[in-house]
Amino acid sequence: MSIPTDSELRASAETLGARLRAAHERLVTAESCTGGWIAKTATDIAGSSDWFDCGMVAYSYEAKQALLGVRPQTLESFGAVSRETVVEMVSGALVNSGASVAVAVTGIAGPGGGSEDKPVGTVWIGWKRRGGYARAEVFRFDGDREQVRRQSVAAALRGLDGLIA
Repeated sequence: MSIPTDSELRASAETLGARLRAAHERLVTAESCTGGWIAKTATDIAGSSDWFDCGMVAYSYEAKQALLGVRPQTLESFGAVSRETVVEMVSGALVNSGASVAVAVTGIAGPGGGSEDKPVGTVWIGWKRRGGYARAEVFRFDGDREQVRRQSVAAALRGLDGLIA
């Protein structure tokens, strides 16, 4: 996968925003390794207040629990970078917002923090509609910290397409 440029991320957010606005939908983001970059990309678009509800950056275990309702047992058993955690993050984002669609991201952007089973570049992204089932996918991105994060933002935005009516 190539590293998306700022203009490509902006174009993705503009397209997403137009679709959300037309469908009368609102988006919430729950972000860890992207540090609010998805929310920033969305709110860089003029008029995003029509379709962007809020964003939550939950980096620590404690923040994931307090802001998104991630269970301590989930973090202890599976870790922050897991399918189980991202599903609880995306579900908690919907519970704690007025949005109808959500995206959540948790991963290891590097340069440190990786392990044999979860190397740097491992990112879980989850998507969910209010009242629906969460979908989660793991990615293995290459590159430095910014490149991993940039690819995560692009993948998160792309994955929202299937949720919008």
